[in-house]
Amino acid sequence: MILKPHTLLLLCCFFIKAHAQDPLFSQYFLVPETLNPSFSGFEEASYFGLIHRTQWPSLDLRVDTDYAFYNTWVENVGGIGFSILNQHENNSKYNHLQGNVNFAYHVKLANDWYFRPAIEVGFGSKSFNFSNLVLADQININAGTVSGSTSDPYAMNANRKINFLDFTTGFVFDKKNIYNDSEIWLGASIKHLNKPNISFVENGNVPLDIFYSIHANYKFPYYDYNDLLLSANYMQQGLYNRLDLSVTAQLEKLMLGLMAVTNPAKNEGNSHLLTSVNAFVGLEFDQLRFGFSYDINTTKIGRTDGVYELSITYLAGCLICRDPARLERRK
Repeated sequence: MILKPHTLLLLCCFFIKAHAQDPLFSQYFLVPETLNPSFSGFEEASYFGLIHRTQWPSLDLRVDTDYAFYNTWVENVGGIGFSILNQHENNSKYNHLQGNVNFAYHVKLANDWYFRPAIEVGFGSKSFNFSNLVLADQININAGTVSGSTSDPYAMNANRKINFLDFTTGFVFDKKNIYNDSEIWLGASIKHLNKPNISFVENGNVPLDIFYSIHANYKFPYYDYNDLLLSANYMQQGLYNRLDLSVTAQLEKLMLGLMAVTNPAKNEGNSHLLTSVNAFVGLEFDQLRFGFSYDINTTKIGRTDGVYELSITYLAGCLICRDPARLERRK
């Protein structure tokens, strides 16, 4: 890549904007901790898991994202959680690594409703490989050589790695059914409250846009004690927004779902309202929960081979034992 002098700053700004958007998971309804720290301890047990996402493997913009988490429940208090997020872009070698600690308080309201306010503190690190950039003053056309150094002040002052603190808050209202299982929850979260500076240029100031999310889930039984889950999640960050609408049927140990991912803002003239359709399949055993999803692109971006997600959650307690109806059905 050949750049004119003093254009590295513009390049940095481009990549900063491109990577300022938070990683999103289609299986947020299965691993809601990715959205809101208020879901720490939501299962009212100790549990841990991992979700992996590979986006657009057939393009140079392939991005791999991993989210590992551990949550535990403190009786009459709430949930405590720990998580690690790692996002890596293969082409530019951009990498975002962040560790978070969060606490969700637990307040019992009337009529089996609960209120769970939460706060999360994170420490993040972003890195970018500038070594494959070649600036104009490094090229000697007459000699046909490329120098390994540059006098461009922006290149000389660019940092390969930046660190920052990150703060998030959120809340969830949820209602239990007669089996002590959450049949409905409504929540919201605000990430990057402190708008951390993510500029790679020394003395630069590029605040990370605040990420807003409003989400809801409703579960109700149908036909021989099977469950149907309806989920919605609206997200806004900077100029961009996204609305996910999904339906999931739980049939004994098997879960089948379908999600529509939409772009209500349509920031560009050729933007699509429906950007992808996501198919989901999951398995739930006594203490293990697996999920696999595939996002089918519906835009004209070209061949991407979609987006893959794989998740696994282990609970230190029996999933079905908390639901007498499901336990009786499996005997």
